[in-house]
Amino acid sequence: MFVVHATLKFLDRVGKPTAIPVAQSTTVLGDWYATALFWKPQVALFVNESTLLPVLVPFAPAATVVDRFPATLATVLDGHGLSRAFIEHEVAEMSEHRLAKTANRSVVGIMNEFSYLGEADRAAGDTHDLIALSLRLAETPCGPLYSRHGSPDRELAALAAQHRW
Repeated sequence: MFVVHATLKFLDRVGKPTAIPVAQSTTVLGDWYATALFWKPQVALFVNESTLLPVLVPFAPAATVVDRFPATLATVLDGHGLSRAFIEHEVAEMSEHRLAKTANRSVVGIMNEFSYLGEADRAAGDTHDLIALSLRLAETPCGPLYSRHGSPDRELAALAAQHRW
């Protein structure tokens, strides 16, 4: 089970938060944050709370975006070179989800930065491939990670190295 802390513009399209208190995520990566990006076509941006890993998912149909997220995450994790066992464990634990309101302003700020950077990449015509863009955004240095590994891709690698199966 994983928890998605979502912005109001995401919740307006996907559904209301589940009853409080929200359960703890059972995945290694933990909780995720999500927002809607009104690009053409619309995109959902998911950001992991602990590693700040960004994952872009086509928004439509909105009713199934959270259910489709684990498969896209598996592709992104594979793109980062994580082990098959780690990826399978994460996806298996993501069979259920809970929606909640955002609770960490720092992660919301990082989501805003990723949305600006992603929009700039798309406007420059660099890529419209959401997986490739997710992988590129993960290389971005992030202030909250400076005292640890500096960027989401390196933070993810360090976390995965602690959980070898």
